Amino acid sequence: MNFLKSGIKTVLGAPEPGQQPSVAETVERLVERASNSTLLEDRRDACRALKALSRKYRLEVGAQGLDTLRQILELDRADNETINYALDTLNNIVSPSQFEEEEDKPNIPMNIGDQFTEMFIKDPHNIQLVLDLLDEHDFRVRLSTVQLLISLLTNRTKDIQEIILDKPMGVSKMMDLLGDTREVIRNETLLLLIKLTKGNANIQKIVAFENAFDRLFEIVSSEGYSDGGIIVEDCLLLMLNLLKNNSSNINFFKEGSYIQKMLPMFNIPEESEEVGWSPQKVSNVHCMLQLVRTLVSPSNSAQIISNCQKIMKNVGLLDALCNILMASGVPADILTETINSVGEVVRGDASNQEFIGNVIAPSYPPRPAIIVLLMSMVNEKQPFSLRCAVLYCFQCYLYQNEVSQASLVQTLLPSSSDVSNLTSGQILCGGLFSSDVLSNWFSAVALMHALIDNTTQKEQLLRVLLATNIGSNPVSLLHQCTTLLQQTTKLQSKVALLMLLSQWMSSCPAAVSAFLQVPGGVGYLVNQTCSNEHDDNEYLLQGMSAFLLAICINFNDDSVQTYSKESLKQLLVKRIGVEVFTAKLSEVCKHELYNKAAKHPQLRVGCPVDVLIDYEFCRLFKSLEGVLSQSLETRAVNGGGAGEADLEQYKALIRQQDARLHELVHQLDALAQQAQGLQSALNDSLAANSLLKDENTLLKAQVSANSIPTTQPAATQPPLPDPKLGEYEERIEQLNDEVTRLNGEMTRLNEEVSRLKGELKAAKDEEKNSAEEMEKLKKDQDDLLYLLANYDSKTNEYKLRLLQLGEKVEDDEPTDEENLT
Repeated sequence: MNFLKSGIKTVLGAPEPGQQPSVAETVERLVERASNSTLLEDRRDACRALKALSRKYRLEVGAQGLDTLRQILELDRADNETINYALDTLNNIVSPSQFEEEEDKPNIPMNIGDQFTEMFIKDPHNIQLVLDLLDEHDFRVRLSTVQLLISLLTNRTKDIQEIILDKPMGVSKMMDLLGDTREVIRNETLLLLIKLTKGNANIQKIVAFENAFDRLFEIVSSEGYSDGGIIVEDCLLLMLNLLKNNSSNINFFKEGSYIQKMLPMFNIPEESEEVGWSPQKVSNVHCMLQLVRTLVSPSNSAQIISNCQKIMKNVGLLDALCNILMASGVPADILTETINSVGEVVRGDASNQEFIGNVIAPSYPPRPAIIVLLMSMVNEKQPFSLRCAVLYCFQCYLYQNEVSQASLVQTLLPSSSDVSNLTSGQILCGGLFSSDVLSNWFSAVALMHALIDNTTQKEQLLRVLLATNIGSNPVSLLHQCTTLLQQTTKLQSKVALLMLLSQWMSSCPAAVSAFLQVPGGVGYLVNQTCSNEHDDNEYLLQGMSAFLLAICINFNDDSVQTYSKESLKQLLVKRIGVEVFTAKLSEVCKHELYNKAAKHPQLRVGCPVDVLIDYEFCRLFKSLEGVLSQSLETRAVNGGGAGEADLEQYKALIRQQDARLHELVHQLDALAQQAQGLQSALNDSLAANSLLKDENTLLKAQVSANSIPTTQPAATQPPLPDPKLGEYEERIEQLNDEVTRLNGEMTRLNEEVSRLKGELKAAKDEEKNSAEEMEKLKKDQDDLLYLLANYDSKTNEYKLRLLQLGEKVEDDEPTDEENLT
C-alpha cells in the first residue's frame, strides 16, 4: 500500500500540507493525465495508477475513466504496456465478481460490472477495438484481451454475441488462438469459446466449420484423453455447446468421422480398480458420456438418432460402454451416466437392443446384464440415481421392440423350462409386490413399458397367474394388482398401479372385462373419484381414477353383464355427474410433476419423493383424455345413461298398450252409435205399437156398437166380420214381435257396452301399473348399483381387517345371479 501511495504521488505530485485529496479527485486527475498528457510515459503511469485503484474504487474509476480507457485502446496500440494496463483496468471495472477490496463497501451495487458493461458496449466499435487486439502477439496484451472478452460475455452474453456476429473475422480470430503455443492463452481461449457459443446456433456453426472439432480432439489427445487435466473437460464442454440442439453440427460431427475419435476416452485399463479414479478423470468421462447422449438424444430427429446409433455400434463405442457397465471399481455417478448413455444408444434400434440383451455380466452364476441391472433397480440399498438410470435403460431396451416386450411377458407365463434361473419377469413381480415403495413404482412402470402399443402382450399378460397364499387358488396378475390398489395406502404405489392398469386396459376389452370381474374394483374407482380431499396429490389420484373408469367404459365389450357399458355410464352420471367427472379428469394435467414428466422420456427428479408420473403415461393421457371426455359428454347430451335398453323395452310396451286402448275406444264409439240407432228404432216401434193399440181399441168399440140385436120375427142371422179388424190384429202381432226382437238386441248391446267399458278400464289400469313399475324399476336399479358399490367397499374393508388379524381370506367370484340379487 505504501508503494501504491508513493506511485500515485509520483504521478500526481505531493499534495499541499494539511490537504488530503479525496478518491474522486485523485481519479479525476489520473484520468485527465491519461487523456491529455503528451508524453507516453505520463499516460502509461496514469494507466498504471488507475489499474491499481480500479479494484478498490471501481465505481469512481469506471464512472470517470471509461471513455479515456477506450481512447487509449484506439490511440496507443503501439505501446503494449499501456494497452495492457488499460485492458486490465477495463477488466477490473466490468468484472462480474466482487473483489476482496470491495467487501467493506456495502454501497457498491452487486451488478456494478454489468452496468459498466452496458455502458461500454453501447458503441459496438468498442468491441471491434478489443477484437483487433487479438492480433497482437504480445503475451500480456493477448491474455488480457481474452480475459476482458470473457468478462463482457459473462455479463451480457446475448448482446456481445450479436455484436461479434456482425464483426468480420471476429470468431475466426478467436479460433486462431486455439493454435497458440502458449498454453495459458489457449486455455483461456477455451473458456472464452465456451461462453461465446452458449445458446447461439449461428456462432456454433461458424466455430464448428472453423475446424473446431479437429483442434479440440488434438488437444484432448495431447492431454491424455480421460487421464488429462481440466483442459480435457473444457474441450468436451465446448463440444457439448457446439452439438447441443444443433442438428447441423451433429450431422457435421457424424459425417466427419468424429464419433470414432471418441472411442479412446472409454478405454478403461484393467488396473483402474487398484489405481482408482481421480476426481478430474470422473469429470472428463462424465462429460464424454454427456457428449454421447447429445448425439442420440430423443429430442433429435429420428434420422440423426438412427445414424448415430448405427455408427456407435459399428465402431465399437457401444461395446466400450458395456465394458464400463460391467467393470468393477467404477464410481457410482459414472456408472449411472453410463447406464443412461447405453439406454439412449439402444433406444428404438432393434440391432442395438438385441446386442445389449445378449451382454453377459461377469457374475457367478453368469447372468444377462439386463437381469443384473433389474436386480439393482429393485434393491433399495442401491443409490437412488442409479435405480432411476436402470429404469430408463430398461425402458429404452423395450422401446418400440415387440421382440423384447414379448420376451419379458413370456418369462411370466407358465413354462416347462428350467425355473431355477432368475428372469426379468420374476424380478419385476417381486418388486411390484415388495414393501419398498420405489420398487413398486419402478417395477410397475417397467412392466407398463412392455405393453405400450402392443395389444397382443396385453392379452398374454392376462394369462399370468400368481399364488398369493399356500394352498389357495392362484389369481391373475391383473386381479392381484387391482386388489393391491385397493389395499395400499402409499401414494406412489397407487399412482404406479393406476398407470399400469390404464396402459394395460386401454384398447384391450379383454383386460377391461377381467378388471370388471375383480370384486370391488369399480367401487374403488367410483369412491376415489367422488373423494373430496383437497390436496394436489389427492386431486391427481382422483383424476387418474376417473381416467381408468373412463377407459373401462370406452373399451367395454359388455361381456360382464353386471358392469356393462350402459350400466357404468348410468353409475357415472348418477354418482359423479359428467361435469364433475370431466373436471376431475382435467386435474391430472395440472399437477406439477405431470408437466415435468411430460417433457422428457427420462425420469428427472432430485429425490425419491418426486417419483410419481411416467412420461409414457403422460402420452397415453394426452391421446385419450379428449376422446373419453367427448364420448361421455355426447352420450349425456343424447340422453345416454345406464338401463337405456330396459327403458326402450318399457316404452315399446306402453306404445302397444296405447294402440290397443285407442282401438277399443273406436270400437266402443261405433257400438254406442249403433246402440243409439237401435234405441231410436225401438222408440219408433213402441210409438207405432201404441198407436195401433189405440186404433184397435176404437175398432173393437165400433164393432160392439154395430152388433146390438133387433126385434124381428125371422130367425137371427150372425154378424158379418169387419175385414179391417183382421188387418189390425195382424199388424199388432207383427209389432209385438218387432218389440220383442228390439228388446233382445238392446239387452245384447248393453251387455257389449258393459264388456267394452270393463276392457277399457282394465287397459287404463294396466297402463298405469306399467308406468309405475317402470319408475320403480329405475329406482330399484339405482339403489342396487349404489348398494353394490357400498357392499364391495365394506367387503374389502372387512377382508383387510381379517388379513391384518392374520386370518386367511379367499376371494370368491360372485355369479351374475348373486350380483343381481
